[in-house]
Amino acid sequence: MRQPRAAMPDPLLGVISHILPFSCVDGPGSRMVVFLQGCNMDCPGCQNPHTIGHCDGCLSCVESCPNQALSPTGAPRQRQLDAQRCQQCDHCISQCPRSGNPRSQVTSVEALLATIRTHAPLLDGVTFSGGEATLQHRFLAALMARLKADPQCAHLSLLIDSNGLLAPQHWPALLAHCDGVMIDIKAMEATLHRQLTGRDPQRVIRSIEYLAAQQKLTELRWLVVQGLNDTEAEFTALCELLKALPQSISLRLNGYRHHGVREAGRQWPQTDSARLQALAQQLAHQGISSHCVTA
Repeated sequence: MRQPRAAMPDPLLGVISHILPFSCVDGPGSRMVVFLQGCNMDCPGCQNPHTIGHCDGCLSCVESCPNQALSPTGAPRQRQLDAQRCQQCDHCISQCPRSGNPRSQVTSVEALLATIRTHAPLLDGVTFSGGEATLQHRFLAALMARLKADPQCAHLSLLIDSNGLLAPQHWPALLAHCDGVMIDIKAMEATLHRQLTGRDPQRVIRSIEYLAAQQKLTELRWLVVQGLNDTEAEFTALCELLKALPQSISLRLNGYRHHGVREAGRQWPQTDSARLQALAQQLAHQGISSHCVTA
């Protein structure tokens, strides 16, 4: 069951799961990746399941921390993190009943801007991921506007890694300062998409079409679960979508792996490289370029 998003009364505050200071696989060049907490899908195959839920103050993590890095604040159902004690062992994550990250932190636009500014000289860009980054679209839009206006950060390309469920009226504010969006497509058929994500695919497809029309669809990725969503019907429907887009897109084929997924996701088969290569050849016959990622 999907977890409800925690109330965020101040749009200039965001909940950050964690920050990866350097990555070379989350967009072009050297990038910082900011993982925002909370997701409106509940995919059994999610490789970041600890970013799905929000803390509800049950304090299970406090009792389980072997280093006493988490402690109650004194306020009801509130916990605090001692960064000096935390050993990043992730034991607290496995104890969270809401698929949350007990180390997630509420931060302001200005505080996160300062963190990014510190690393900016060594970066080509920043990718906002999750969870689902666009759930915090007001915070994200304000942050990206500040980054583009900051002399030390203006050179950074800003990308959003999204599941595509954002309501259509919220995309323009994000695209005003965003250089591109990367979208995952799990399935075209509604029943199968609900099996893989817990949600219907219509809004995802509309987002793909809208972003392509705005020339902002940086990457479209198909997570291939062998024997589950790589049927002929799914392949045909996906090709029809790609051919109808006003922007030419090279499809990234991601092979499904068990790394990091919950037990339900381990029941799905992993995808071998031979299957990805076969799909890439079929796409080429349809005039669609693609590239395969198996790791």
